[in-house]
Amino acid sequence: MNASNPLDTLIEQSRKARDHAGRNLADDRRGQAQSAAQLDALRRYRHEYCRRLQDAMSRGIDAATLSNYRRFIRSLDDAIDTALRALDQQEEKVAASREHWQQRQRQLSSYDTLAARRAEQERRREQRRELRDNDELTNNAMARRERRD
Repeated sequence: MNASNPLDTLIEQSRKARDHAGRNLADDRRGQAQSAAQLDALRRYRHEYCRRLQDAMSRGIDAATLSNYRRFIRSLDDAIDTALRALDQQEEKVAASREHWQQRQRQLSSYDTLAARRAEQERRREQRRELRDNDELTNNAMARRERRD
Protein backbone atom coordinates (compact mmCIF):
# COMPACT_ATOMS: atom_id res chain seq x y z
CA MET A 1 0.00 0.00 0.00
CA ASN A 2 2.94 2.35 0.60
CA ALA A 3 3.83 2.26 -3.11
CA SER A 4 0.41 3.69 -3.96
CA ASN A 5 0.54 6.64 -1.56
CA PRO A 6 2.80 8.92 -3.64
CA LEU A 7 0.75 8.32 -6.79
CA ASP A 8 -2.52 8.74 -4.91
CA THR A 9 -1.16 12.00 -3.49
CA LEU A 10 -0.19 13.17 -6.98
CA ILE A 11 -3.63 12.27 -8.30
CA GLU A 12 -5.34 14.18 -5.49
CA GLN A 13 -3.12 17.24 -5.97
CA SER A 14 -3.59 17.08 -9.72
CA ARG A 15 -7.36 16.82 -9.33
CA LYS A 16 -7.37 19.87 -7.05
CA ALA A 17 -5.18 21.82 -9.53
CA ARG A 18 -7.49 20.83 -12.39
CA ASP A 19 -10.58 21.86 -10.42
CA HIS A 20 -8.96 25.18 -9.49
CA ALA A 21 -8.07 25.78 -13.14
CA GLY A 22 -11.67 24.94 -14.06
CA ARG A 23 -13.02 27.50 -11.61
CA ASN A 24 -10.63 30.12 -13.02
CA LEU A 25 -11.76 29.26 -16.54
CA ALA A 26 -15.41 29.62 -15.51
CA ASP A 27 -14.64 33.00 -13.90
CA ASP A 28 -12.84 34.16 -17.04
CA ARG A 29 -15.73 33.01 -19.22
CA ARG A 30 -18.13 34.99 -17.03
CA GLY A 31 -15.89 38.02 -17.42
CA GLN A 32 -15.88 37.50 -21.17
CA ALA A 33 -19.67 37.27 -21.23
CA GLN A 34 -19.93 40.46 -19.16
CA SER A 35 -17.54 42.27 -21.51
CA ALA A 36 -19.54 41.08 -24.52
CA ALA A 37 -22.80 42.18 -22.89
CA GLN A 38 -21.34 45.59 -22.09
CA LEU A 39 -20.13 45.99 -25.67
CA ASP A 40 -23.53 44.95 -26.99
CA ALA A 41 -25.28 47.43 -24.70
CA LEU A 42 -23.00 50.25 -25.84
CA ARG A 43 -23.64 49.40 -29.49
CA ARG A 44 -27.39 49.31 -28.94
CA TYR A 45 -27.23 52.62 -27.07
CA ARG A 46 -25.16 54.18 -29.88
CA HIS A 47 -27.62 52.90 -32.47
CA GLU A 48 -30.55 54.31 -30.47
CA TYR A 49 -28.78 57.64 -29.99
CA CYS A 50 -28.02 57.86 -33.73
CA ARG A 51 -31.70 57.16 -34.43
CA ARG A 52 -32.63 59.98 -32.06
CA LEU A 53 -30.19 62.27 -33.89
CA GLN A 54 -31.79 61.36 -37.22
CA ASP A 55 -35.23 62.10 -35.79
CA ALA A 56 -34.04 65.44 -34.39
CA MET A 57 -32.38 66.36 -37.69
CA SER A 58 -35.57 65.56 -39.60
CA ARG A 59 -37.50 67.93 -37.31
CA GLY A 60 -34.79 70.56 -37.46
CA ILE A 61 -31.97 71.03 -34.97
CA ASP A 62 -29.66 73.90 -34.08
CA ALA A 63 -25.88 73.69 -34.48
CA ALA A 64 -25.14 73.54 -30.74
CA THR A 65 -27.48 70.57 -30.25
CA LEU A 66 -26.03 68.84 -33.34
CA SER A 67 -22.54 69.38 -31.93
CA ASN A 68 -23.63 67.90 -28.57
CA TYR A 69 -25.10 64.84 -30.32
CA ARG A 70 -21.91 64.30 -32.35
CA ARG A 71 -19.67 64.78 -29.32
CA PHE A 72 -21.72 62.26 -27.35
CA ILE A 73 -21.65 59.77 -30.25
CA ARG A 74 -17.84 60.16 -30.40
CA SER A 75 -17.67 59.43 -26.67
CA LEU A 76 -19.82 56.34 -27.27
CA ASP A 77 -17.46 55.30 -30.07
CA ASP A 78 -14.52 55.68 -27.68
CA ALA A 79 -16.35 53.60 -25.08
CA ILE A 80 -17.08 50.96 -27.73
CA ASP A 81 -13.40 50.86 -28.71
CA THR A 82 -12.44 50.45 -25.05
CA ALA A 83 -15.05 47.71 -24.63
CA LEU A 84 -13.72 45.95 -27.75
CA ARG A 85 -10.20 45.97 -26.32
CA ALA A 86 -11.51 44.68 -23.00
CA LEU A 87 -13.38 41.89 -24.79
CA ASP A 88 -10.25 40.97 -26.76
CA GLN A 89 -8.28 40.81 -23.51
CA GLN A 90 -10.97 38.65 -21.91
CA GLU A 91 -10.94 36.31 -24.92
CA GLU A 92 -7.16 35.97 -24.62
CA LYS A 93 -7.54 35.32 -20.91
CA VAL A 94 -10.17 32.64 -21.58
CA ALA A 95 -7.92 30.99 -24.17
CA ALA A 96 -5.00 30.94 -21.70
CA SER A 97 -7.23 29.62 -18.91
CA ARG A 98 -8.63 26.94 -21.22
CA GLU A 99 -5.11 25.84 -22.17
CA HIS A 100 -4.10 25.76 -18.49
CA TRP A 101 -7.16 23.66 -17.62
CA GLN A 102 -6.44 21.30 -20.52
CA GLN A 103 -2.85 20.86 -19.31
CA ARG A 104 -4.09 20.04 -15.81
CA GLN A 105 -6.66 17.62 -17.26
CA ARG A 106 -3.98 15.86 -19.36
CA GLN A 107 -1.75 15.60 -16.28
CA LEU A 108 -4.58 14.11 -14.23
CA SER A 109 -5.40 11.68 -17.05
CA SER A 110 -1.77 10.55 -17.11
CA TYR A 111 -1.79 9.90 -13.38
CA ASP A 112 -5.14 8.11 -13.64
CA THR A 113 -3.67 5.90 -16.38
CA LEU A 114 -0.73 5.07 -14.14
CA ALA A 115 -3.09 4.26 -11.28
CA ALA A 116 -5.19 2.04 -13.55
CA ARG A 117 -2.07 0.18 -14.67
CA ARG A 118 -1.00 -0.22 -11.06
CA ALA A 119 -4.43 -1.58 -10.14
CA GLU A 120 -4.34 -3.98 -13.10
CA GLN A 121 -0.90 -5.23 -12.05
CA GLU A 122 -2.13 -5.74 -8.50
CA ARG A 123 -5.19 -7.60 -9.80
CA ARG A 124 -2.98 -9.91 -11.88
CA ARG A 125 -0.67 -10.51 -8.90
CA GLU A 126 -3.68 -11.37 -6.77
CA GLN A 127 -5.00 -13.77 -9.43
CA ARG A 128 -1.61 -15.50 -9.65
CA ARG A 129 -1.48 -15.73 -5.86
CA GLU A 130 -4.98 -17.23 -5.73
CA LEU A 131 -4.10 -19.68 -8.50
CA ARG A 132 -0.91 -20.65 -6.68
CA ASP A 133 -2.83 -21.09 -3.40
CA ASN A 134 -5.50 -23.19 -5.13
CA ASP A 135 -2.85 -25.33 -6.81
CA GLU A 136 -1.16 -25.85 -3.46
CA LEU A 137 -4.45 -26.82 -1.80
CA THR A 138 -5.24 -29.22 -4.63
CA ASN A 139 -1.77 -30.78 -4.47
CA ASN A 140 -2.02 -31.16 -0.68
CA ALA A 141 -5.46 -32.75 -0.98
CA MET A 142 -4.18 -35.19 -3.63
CA ALA A 143 -1.16 -36.04 -1.49
CA ARG A 144 -3.41 -36.79 1.52
CA ARG A 145 -5.66 -38.95 -0.64
CA GLU A 146 -2.67 -40.89 -1.99
CA ARG A 147 -1.38 -41.49 1.54
CA ARG A 148 -4.75 -42.82 2.64
CA ASP A 149 -5.00 -45.19 -0.29
